Amino acid sequence: MAIQDIYPTALRLLGRPVLVVGGGPVATRRAKGLLDAGARVTVVAPAASAGLEELADAGLLTWEQRPYRSSDVDGVWFVQTATGDPAVDSRVSADAEAQRVWCVNASDHEASAAWTPAVAVVDDVQIAVNAGGDPRRAMALRDAVATALETGDLPLRRRRISKDRAATGSVALVGGGPGDTGLITVRGRRLLGQADVVVADRLGPRELLNELAPDVRVIEVGKTPGHHPVPQAEINRILVDEALKGHRVVRLKGGDPYVLGRGGEEAEFCRQHGVEVEVVSGVTSAISVPAAAGIPVTHRGLAKGFSVVTGHEELSEVPARADHTIVLLMGVGQLRESAAALAGAGLPQDTPVGIVENGYLPNQRVTIGTLGSIADQAEATGVANPAVIVIGDVVRVSPFAPSHFKTADYSTTTPNSPRTAPRTTRVLTP
Repeated sequence: MAIQDIYPTALRLLGRPVLVVGGGPVATRRAKGLLDAGARVTVVAPAASAGLEELADAGLLTWEQRPYRSSDVDGVWFVQTATGDPAVDSRVSADAEAQRVWCVNASDHEASAAWTPAVAVVDDVQIAVNAGGDPRRAMALRDAVATALETGDLPLRRRRISKDRAATGSVALVGGGPGDTGLITVRGRRLLGQADVVVADRLGPRELLNELAPDVRVIEVGKTPGHHPVPQAEINRILVDEALKGHRVVRLKGGDPYVLGRGGEEAEFCRQHGVEVEVVSGVTSAISVPAAAGIPVTHRGLAKGFSVVTGHEELSEVPARADHTIVLLMGVGQLRESAAALAGAGLPQDTPVGIVENGYLPNQRVTIGTLGSIADQAEATGVANPAVIVIGDVVRVSPFAPSHFKTADYSTTTPNSPRTAPRTTRVLTP
């Protein structure tokens, strides 16, 4: 039988009587699949597997404990043979053919009137693969397609809004990580592929926006330090308004929505207005961007904890001691004030400081200095956002720090890419 002789279709067997002839492992799998489809299943077999017996004892199917009779196909909509005996399966198939009932013959796929595909379900999409009678090949293809759908590599987006979604859509707050497209989670990538509307930040995996379907609307709400062209209240309103139109909305953020990302406010606003909201954690830049420069935020013997802050005002509440790492986000513009505040709190001037600009991107640059020198160095080298600033002895662990980095009169500026060997330039601080 050639594959072009097959007409793919799907059967709605809900509430309809079907027949399974056989009681072994194949019959058990097929019976379970038919039950999942809502069919009324009758199994005819002299003996049955433990799984089939359990289903029969639970009243989920009927088991006729006897050999097959031709009259068993009377009045059924679909037949599955799985006796393991080609002669019996052939007889069942012939009886079904005589009554114009579709039958899957497990013993002879070439002679079978119907084939059972390899099936997987992703969201509300069912994947069914026929592969010329080769079940292992079909399963491998099915698994590959299912994985591509789950990871967002294939479009899973709905094109028609069902009646139950017409009134209210949904919002997903997706953390996209620090910018590299490979650092978004599988769940986040999948939801992005299902989105009707994307409300996007300036940071995060922006390249993924180029992969969206042309009719997916992208609403830009990006902020820069000190400049918020779209206020947070307006962003909240956009999320709710679009969801109430029945759209699947993805709020694509850099880093993690719940780490200094206003995600809690957005989720609360959505729930207050009756909109379903899902939060997908992301790889926070506070930890991952330093790691891109080889800087751990904790390290045995150097730092037992860390604090993440966004400006020098909060530094008065941060432990200013050698065994505690301080991570500054969006802190380039206030770096001089922050360094002075920490020095005033007792942190030594020779405390190492690392600045990582454009973490994980091809233009990533690492600048290493000390608390006393870093502000001058940042101005001299033109350090700019997006950047993460790490203050503490953990900076010494970075491969970009000089081995003899012990005093405040030495610093390094290192342009590098996480995908290539770093190029290091060391500059004496004036």
